[in-house]
Amino acid sequence: MQAFDLSTLMVQHAASGQLYTEILRAPSMSTGIYQLAAEAEDPQTPHEQDEIYYVMRGQGVIQEGNEERAVHPGTLVYVPAHVDHHFHSIREDLTLLVVFAPAEG
Repeated sequence: MQAFDLSTLMVQHAASGQLYTEILRAPSMSTGIYQLAAEAEDPQTPHEQDEIYYVMRGQGVIQEGNEERAVHPGTLVYVPAHVDHHFHSIREDLTLLVVFAPAEG
């Protein structure tokens, strides 16, 4: 079994200085923490994998193609592989748990 403590992961993520920090990688999936500051621009491009975002903290809007949805703690968003998407109108720093299937990269 692999288990993770969110407070420890957040310290490790902050120390990385990166927007995304991978937590776990297996052939069938990978997961990590993605953070965007309030008012930041989301630099991501479409991925080769299906993706799930779980909003742990913050508020903003996700745009997928022509659709938009406000996100807040507790929001779960599925984005299929190859679909253009990004977060915008970030009012409070966003902290997201991200799951890729299969593993990213």
